[in-house]
Amino acid sequence: MSSGLNPNTVRVMKMNYATMIFKTQGIGQLLLRVPVGIILMAHGAQKLFGWFGGYGLEGTGQWMESIGLAPGFLMALLAGSAEFFGGLALIVGLLTRPAALVSAFTMLIAIFSVHIQNGLFMNNNGYEFALSLLAATAALTVQGAGIFSVDAAIYQKLIASKGSHRAEKRTAK
Repeated sequence: MSSGLNPNTVRVMKMNYATMIFKTQGIGQLLLRVPVGIILMAHGAQKLFGWFGGYGLEGTGQWMESIGLAPGFLMALLAGSAEFFGGLALIVGLLTRPAALVSAFTMLIAIFSVHIQNGLFMNNNGYEFALSLLAATAALTVQGAGIFSVDAAIYQKLIASKGSHRAEKRTAK
């Protein structure tokens, strides 16, 4: 019994199904980028704006000064901006590698200036959460944003314009 579908249509449907199941480039990065970006943005908002129970720039700056990160206000501004704007960039996938790199560096500072002396576990204010964010941002620094991102859209436009520019050169000759 025939399905009534063109054999080429069936072949394309099978390829799309296989691609959907087996091709994961971009999906993993998206699943990593969005929650990590949300977490970083929330922590940055605590430092910058005092949202979500945070202390804002003034309070965070005083605390940072007290642990030896001086000048405290500037350090709070830098850390808060790295987390907030870096998190926003990760969520949309814009300048993902630089944003992830800055965020990873921020997590390294947090680990070694605040958490390392408390051991691994969070119940003692340890470094496990910051280490998890460091691992995620390091992975995004290496992998990039993936296909579901502003970075990918920009890249596609650059490739398309480069291709049309080459075609224009060939027709001009």
